[in-house]
Amino acid sequence: MQSFDFVRPSSVAEAVAALGAEDAQPLSGGQTLLPSMKQRLAAPAVLVSLSGIAEMQGLRREGDSLVIGGATTHATVARAARTDFPALAELAGNIGDPAVRNRGTIGGSLANNDPSACYPAAALATGATIVTDRRQIAADDFFQGLFTTALEEGEIVTAVRLPIPQRANYQKFIQPASRFALVGVFVASYAGGVRVAVTGASGDGVFRWTEAEAALSDRFAADAVTGLTVEAEGMIGDLHGTPAYRANLVRVLTGRAVAAAG
Repeated sequence: MQSFDFVRPSSVAEAVAALGAEDAQPLSGGQTLLPSMKQRLAAPAVLVSLSGIAEMQGLRREGDSLVIGGATTHATVARAARTDFPALAELAGNIGDPAVRNRGTIGGSLANNDPSACYPAAALATGATIVTDRRQIAADDFFQGLFTTALEEGEIVTAVRLPIPQRANYQKFIQPASRFALVGVFVASYAGGVRVAVTGASGDGVFRWTEAEAALSDRFAADAVTGLTVEAEGMIGDLHGTPAYRANLVRVLTGRAVAAAG
């Protein structure tokens, strides 16, 4: 790992100013960035830590939405969201191991947009709004492919606003070594219809399964997706599973999520 300067601002404004330095990069939980630096895949000259910014911490209920600060850890979400959004709390409680859950943050996960991360599925399935220091971005516009988002250089995810569904569940087929999702499916039911988001399956990252959404909006039952098929083309194929295997898992896990959501 190469040498770097470390800055720990106490406000979003201070963080934005610090990120104006040459080769500066925000540091949230560091669960992806720090290993990349150790392998010399990333070499920022300045790390701007977001962990000391109080306004980016914690959860609060605002009407029918749950607003979570971008620097809030997975462990905090797992504890604090149990009452208002139990499906999200369960998702957060099954990310990685205790060390990852106590350091990793929801904002860092969304900004990184790993193709097998869990939070992108929750954000996309709920039609969340990603709040940054500059603007608000709908989840449907935020995720733009493998490790790619709508964020501009130096833009910070300060919060995420998730509409609380009437019913929801997240089913995750865990890859045992990494505890990432081999496939994960988040189903969220609202008065206006059902949204289904899939992570871990596609080489392009998180996506919505619109055929399942239509079927489940018509009839919210596990067997409503039994006759549907997911195309294997474009799915990830590796030593853990073929594209066809992952495509089948999408359908199976969607049915399980619907059954668990009630």
